[in-house]
Amino acid sequence: MVLLITGASTGIGAETARTLAPRNTVLIHYNASEDAARRVAEDVEKRDGKADLFQADLRTPQGCAALHEAVSKKTDRLDALINNAGGLVRRQPVRELEWSVMTEIFSLNTFSTMMMTTLCVPLLEKAEDPCVINITSIAMRHGAPSATIYGAAKGALDSFTRGAAKELAPKIRVNAVAPGVIATPFHEKVSTPEKMKQFAENTPLGRNGAAAHIAQAIKFILENDFLTGETIDVNGGLFMR
Repeated sequence: MVLLITGASTGIGAETARTLAPRNTVLIHYNASEDAARRVAEDVEKRDGKADLFQADLRTPQGCAALHEAVSKKTDRLDALINNAGGLVRRQPVRELEWSVMTEIFSLNTFSTMMMTTLCVPLLEKAEDPCVINITSIAMRHGAPSATIYGAAKGALDSFTRGAAKELAPKIRVNAVAPGVIATPFHEKVSTPEKMKQFAENTPLGRNGAAAHIAQAIKFILENDFLTGETIDVNGGLFMR
């Protein structure tokens, strides 16, 4: 398979690249973390996969277009687009919201995924069982004080997943994974050790997750060709339906 993973230099994206590496070609997108992306590419090749690196700032339409153009020069098809790029940007209480911060959060987490999905449809349509997988968040499920806009951006992406699944069927499947609290560089930037400990204590399984837990869910979605329009929650029981 030929897989494009956005935001694949660290955390969930990097672990997904390693998990899906065997006998696949993994197109690794990054923005600023070139050294980390190169290490992921080395890991992919050690696992009997092929890797290529692509740099782009997906917060802008120009960056999305540049990534699509570069990928199109490298391959004539995509078996999977894994829209993983995203981030909290920074915590901001609802009483103190700034337009510029809201715009950046939605651009990074929502608009980039929407745009990359649109741009990659022609490449996906050339594959046998093409699949789009979006990474949302538990923040959209129960609200996240000081990260309300991030949760709202992921909630919009959840709705987009279902709409795109209907529009792109029957050829292209579209699903999502909603991670709970995952111990990655994401939380190193925005959550204190005390906060991470509190998250774990509030989780029924008594611990926070690892990037591998999300990568395994992504692999499951890729392998199940009767699954579309679904969001799989992987959170240790922190959110239950």
